[in-house]
Amino acid sequence: MRSPINYLRLAGIVDGISLLTLLFIAMPLKYYADFPLAVTINGSIHGGIFVLYIVTILYAALRIQWSIGWSITALLAAFIPFGNFIFDIYLKKVQHRYTVKPFKLAWIVYCIIFFSFIDLFVQLPVMSTFATSVGASTVVAGIVVGMYSFTNSFGNVASGMLTDKVGPLRIMLVGLGTTSDALFAYQLVDDPLTLLVVRSLHGFFSGLIVPAAFTLLANTTANNEQGSKSAITGSIVGIAAIVGPAFGGIMASKTSVPNVFALVGLLGSLLIVGAAFLRHLNNRKERSKERRTSFSWNPGVQKAFMGAFFLMFSQGALAYLLPLYVESLGFSSRMSGTLLSMFGIVAVLIFILPTNRLFDRVAPVHTLIIGVGILAICQLLVGQMTTTITLYSVMALYGVGFAFLFPSINTLLIQSTTPEMRGQAYGYFYAFFSIGVVVGSSVLGLFPLGIKGGFLLAGSVLALFFVFVLFDSRKKEIVQHSEAGR
Repeated sequence: MRSPINYLRLAGIVDGISLLTLLFIAMPLKYYADFPLAVTINGSIHGGIFVLYIVTILYAALRIQWSIGWSITALLAAFIPFGNFIFDIYLKKVQHRYTVKPFKLAWIVYCIIFFSFIDLFVQLPVMSTFATSVGASTVVAGIVVGMYSFTNSFGNVASGMLTDKVGPLRIMLVGLGTTSDALFAYQLVDDPLTLLVVRSLHGFFSGLIVPAAFTLLANTTANNEQGSKSAITGSIVGIAAIVGPAFGGIMASKTSVPNVFALVGLLGSLLIVGAAFLRHLNNRKERSKERRTSFSWNPGVQKAFMGAFFLMFSQGALAYLLPLYVESLGFSSRMSGTLLSMFGIVAVLIFILPTNRLFDRVAPVHTLIIGVGILAICQLLVGQMTTTITLYSVMALYGVGFAFLFPSINTLLIQSTTPEMRGQAYGYFYAFFSIGVVVGSSVLGLFPLGIKGGFLLAGSVLALFFVFVLFDSRKKEIVQHSEAGR
């Protein structure tokens, strides 16, 4: 069997030849022989080859499981003339060091998590305009947008309860199937009432997936790897947050909103096939009703839930206030998107680089405190910034805070629960996520504070949570030291 590196090298050589053909044959034909069709044809072929090359990079990364630096280098080589050939020479020299490792089935779960969040983020730039296009008033359009999060929270709770009873894999499969059906159902929407019904079902069914998927991951991950694995899931959420809105906006302008949802639904349908291989991960032992433990609202669980709420409260406030603030400064609406992308990119870099090992070594409550503190500072600062460079700097710092907080609350939840109650815990956890978004984006608008006042209120609320967690943590450390001294 050929090594994944062989496939990567072959695809790299073909991609390199295609790039040289485009640059040194097709481009001169366009500009010197007045034959623009050459670039069109060669460019289309090169695009297909490049996609194939990306697939081989991902395949090698999954099967060889080498450092992410190799994947980044392979990607960069594709944009440099002769870069693929130089990379191939070096890759040939070191190929013998790497062997094929068993495929980690957990990556299928990561793909399912990505699907769930890309489903969420792809609708952000298109749903309100789609609602008005089928006859909804601005008030009804607002209800349509919020309906997803509202019913999603009920789906989260239902998923958590059912996961502990029948196992996460079954609930995840049901969620994938029903969510895909709901996405395809947007093709039937031609009036506001039908849209509200489809939107409600979409939110509820989508809510079934994430708690089950995270429970399956948590129950099959070693205790000393929970922090770094939480960072990986955080990077997946971050990538979905970066790619989703751009994909949704671009595809909707080229085709239609129902077709965008149909493409996402197609991805969900394909993942149902992949999920069939997860039966080996679904190692939940059958438990009788007598052995089932009741849900424990211990301090660790409470902090995780509060962290989830305040993280998404901050996100909701940012999504509501930042575009208005950027517009008030006279910048284009495009800058709002790039500012949000800035924090996402910084967070993803922290998640995927070796810095993610920090979350295995530092207690989650400490990284939670750091993360909340940074988010509070950023919310207080962003409304005071008036230049492009300062706005981007604050949003980059916000990305650091997000990167510290997300894995912390996830790890804290895992450490504070048992496998028997973890499904229900994740159900409540993501319900708090949904509620936080609604409160942050909607409730802030009820206060006549203005844009800067809204940022100050959001920052002050986060600062209060920071003080609470800090003092609670210090109090527990003092108690533990006094007990150890007895």
